[in-house]
Amino acid sequence: MKHFTLILAASMVAGCANMPDWLSPRQNAAPKADTSAPAPGASPSMIASVKPPKTARTVDEFDTSTAADKAAAVAPAAGGTDLGLTIATLGAAGEPGFWLKTPLVRAPGPGRAVYPANGKSVKVDLIPIPGDSGAGSRMSLAALRVLEAPLAGLPELRVFSLK
Repeated sequence: MKHFTLILAASMVAGCANMPDWLSPRQNAAPKADTSAPAPGASPSMIASVKPPKTARTVDEFDTSTAADKAAAVAPAAGGTDLGLTIATLGAAGEPGFWLKTPLVRAPGPGRAVYPANGKSVKVDLIPIPGDSGAGSRMSLAALRVLEAPLAGLPELRVFSLK
């Protein structure tokens, strides 16, 4: 009986990747890719808003941001109100854009994250999540790549509000 339970549990987990579409969460239709450079001061959420294809399997396939998107996300390189340090993990890889979901903010707004290990900075949308300020944060794939932070690691980030 113990072996049957283990096999059943393993089968359920293995089958998650092959779930029928009708069991998957509904997603809005992805907007057409905009290959033009974003407007100066554009919100990071408006950058790289194209969802990756359902067949995406690699980091490059999941990161739909363009070189122009990344260039816009690294400006401004300084400024803002220091909100503190957070440990970040990779958020939902299929959720495009430059964002940081963190308990360091109580309301959504523009922000900036710095990876002190190399000094790189990225402009992000700060999105509040429940938890104590030391509870940790989740960052978009595109933002982590701009910071050149480890995707599978737990990078420490300094977070700034740009309001």
